[in-house]
Amino acid sequence: MSDIMMLTGKVKFTITLDPGVWIFDDRKIDLDTYFSQPKPEMTETNQEEEEIKKWSAFWDREIQEGAVFPPTLKTERRFLKEKIITGSFGMPFAPFLRNAEPHEDASELVIVTENGEVALPLAKAYDLIFAFSKNGKPLRDDGPVHIYFGDGSNREAPITNVRQLIVR
Repeated sequence: MSDIMMLTGKVKFTITLDPGVWIFDDRKIDLDTYFSQPKPEMTETNQEEEEIKKWSAFWDREIQEGAVFPPTLKTERRFLKEKIITGSFGMPFAPFLRNAEPHEDASELVIVTENGEVALPLAKAYDLIFAFSKNGKPLRDDGPVHIYFGDGSNREAPITNVRQLIVR
């Protein structure tokens, strides 16, 4: 089984998706809490504001504590490392779909699995979450990803054994 999937079809750019490297991506989300917390409406303006807030907090901390790393930073790093080793994570699909730039006449996303195909309206595809790890382990048996709807409605029965994504 290959862990790499292709996003093809009616797109300007074909995208290669490798869930094995997503653990290092800052866009990853914690699936243990994602579906149970309310989500703010994210627009591009909101995303920019969140990025500015993140950098502002970083610089505020640098100014207050200086560039010298206090002992608490080692503890924080250890906590984050432990979370990555034991956590369950997913990746929002929207950034990848936006980067592929679907054609104007594209209307659906077809998810090709070992067991057949699942077609979704393209508008709903932007809300998909691709789970890539569970309890700190990659999804090897029925992966490389499990696909959840953004509202979590298929949380008990995600789309598994995904092989390819086609925009039609």
